[in-house]
Order: sequence, then C-alpha cells, then structure tokens
Amino acid sequence: MKKLSKILVVRFSSIGDIVLTSPVLRCLKSQLSSELHFLTKIKYLQVIKNNPNIDKLYTISNSTSEILHDLKLEKYDLIIDLHCNLRSLYLSKKLRVKSIGYQKQNIKKLLYILTGINYIKKIHVTDRYFSNLHKIGVINDNFGLEFFVDKLDFSQYDTSQKYIAWCIGASNQNKKLSYEQISNVCNKLDLPILLLGDDNDKDLGSTVQLNATKKNVINFCGELTLQESSYILKNSELVLTNDTGLMHIASAFNKKIISFWGCTKPILGFEPLISRHKSVKICSNNSRPCSKHGKYCKISKNGCVKNIDSDIILKSIENLFVK
Repeated sequence: MKKLSKILVVRFSSIGDIVLTSPVLRCLKSQLSSELHFLTKIKYLQVIKNNPNIDKLYTISNSTSEILHDLKLEKYDLIIDLHCNLRSLYLSKKLRVKSIGYQKQNIKKLLYILTGINYIKKIHVTDRYFSNLHKIGVINDNFGLEFFVDKLDFSQYDTSQKYIAWCIGASNQNKKLSYEQISNVCNKLDLPILLLGDDNDKDLGSTVQLNATKKNVINFCGELTLQESSYILKNSELVLTNDTGLMHIASAFNKKIISFWGCTKPILGFEPLISRHKSVKICSNNSRPCSKHGKYCKISKNGCVKNIDSDIILKSIENLFVK
C-alpha cells in the first residue's frame, strides 16, 4: 500500500461530534505517522485547536470554497470524511482525492424512529468512524476520547473543592430538563453545583440559582468559554448532563456521568464513551427515539426528557458517589 504521507480529516460540526473524532486522530498519528490536517467550521475551533495529533488546522465560515485553493496545494494522499454530507462529498470531488467515509445508518435510524422497526447495530459512533479505516491498516486502540484544555488561570471558582458540574443546556429545547427537575435535585444536595451552558441557558440557570434553598448553586451559563467550561468539568466530582457536546468532553476526562435522554436515546450511538460503572443513563419511559437530533418529540410538547422523575436522578447521584 502506498504510504499515506498527508491526510485530511473532515468534520465540520458540532462540539460533541468533533470530540468523538479524537480516537481516530490519535490512532492515525500513532499507527501511520502521517501528517494530519483537520477541517472544521471556525466556530468550533476551540474544540480541536489544542489536539497535538493535528499538524495543521483549516477552518471555514460557511463554504469549502473559502479554502479550496489552499487545500488543492496540499496534495493530500487521502481524505477521511467523518461528516459524510453533500458538502464533504463535494470537497473530495473538487480535490480529486480518494476519500474514506463511514456508515451513518441514517435510513435505519429513520425507520426505527418512524415505525419502531429496529435494524440499528448498537455501535457507538466512534466505532463507526473506524468502520472503514481497516482498509488503511488503522484500528481503534480503545483508549477512549481526548480533549485538551488550555493552561488557564481560572479565578472564578476554587476548583480544588468537591463540586458537581451540571450541563443544563442542549442544542434543542426538547433535550433539556425543566426548571422544576433541576431545582428539585439542587435543593436536596449539599455539595456546590456549578451550572454550565450558553447564553440560551442564562435565564434558566439564574432562576435555579436564585431559588436554591441551600444557596449552593452557581450559574456559569453564558459566562465561560468552551475551554473554561471544560476546565470546570475536568475538576468536578460528578457531571450531570443532557445529551450535549459537554457530555462528550466530560467523557474524555473519564468523569462519573449521569446523562438524561428523552427525544434522543443511547441506541443512536452517542452515549458517553466511558466504562459502565462510571455512567448512568436515565431515559424517559418511551422506548424509542422521537427524532434523530431531538428537534421533535412525539410524547410531550416540551420534550419527554421532562418526564424523568427527580427522585430517580437523586438516587443515581447517591449510587455513583458510593462507587
């Protein structure tokens, strides 16, 4: 087989999906020793910028035409397409470079969501990323995810003490727990609870903090960079999280994680990639996903994740702290 001196890895979005590419990057570098370039959207630069396995980073705002000329000059030996959409396929065609993709199982997922007929292979998306890499002699080393945090002078909170990090945000409202669920749990815990999310979660976080009976809640939603939020996760005792990108960053730090699932379900392949004794997945009662990304819910107007009982969350916290 021809030596693959220079490889372009493509994943445009989003936070979690890009973190999930980290085992591929590590294995490509260690097993092939190729020069690795990575292409993503500029808004996700913080996710990938510190990865030492990447030799060169390319970013776009909207279109691959922005950097097409520069990419042509690189003369890649191979493209590893971990997005597999029309944009990435178009890019491969324009560069006239052989491309290796992966099996997204989109038709099987849609069939399961719409009819309940399940042909989905229960395989984590990270393993699906590796599904065709055996063709170039690369296999999963099973060392898990990686995320690389900046050296920060973080003064907003003393992270040397024990605390719980709670990622209350998500890409869709249907994937978020309600104020009542979060507040009921916070009011029965003694440890400090640090709320993480973006600007869209500020009001929810403020309301939870304001009404916390034990005054143990600190709202960082919309106040931190992704790197700073990751620092909070890395130093936490436990992470509570919706199905969101920060969940995968917590997985990269091998934290104890309690994750909440409603419209989306772990069977779609995006559960935390950590050992079972460190992960508790709490699902709403409906057995199958309502939608692929959580945009729609067939059970409840505001998302069936809001049907999860707060007492179940509290019991799970108690059990994980015992382990």
